[in-house]
Amino acid sequence: MPDQVSIEAQNNSYCPYSHFKVGAALLTANGAVFTGANVENVIYGSSVTAAEVAVYKAVSEGEQTFSAIAVMSSGGDFAYPCGSDRQKISEFGLDTRVVVSNGSEMKVTTIRDLLPNSFGPTDLA
Repeated sequence: MPDQVSIEAQNNSYCPYSHFKVGAALLTANGAVFTGANVENVIYGSSVTAAEVAVYKAVSEGEQTFSAIAVMSSGGDFAYPCGSDRQKISEFGLDTRVVVSNGSEMKVTTIRDLLPNSFGPTDLA
């Protein structure tokens, strides 16, 4: 599981406004790991999340089948992917495992469980 890598990815966070560091590590079906960190911008709408960065890096490198994503934050609580991130990840597999930790306890779920009744590519068929 990429949970330790996601903790390390927090070090690359750029969060001068929220001071809320988030790191993500995305494990693909091929065993590759892509990391991401949140990058804030003074125009908040231009900011990107750690999970979003990891997904974009993986897809831009040709990976489109995900096994797991770990998301960790500096907030001391469980930091699940936001709704927008859940939708982005679901595009590449509802069974993608999601790992979150509060620093002492780890929880594992799936995108399917976090995004019930999702709208996806098969809905356009």
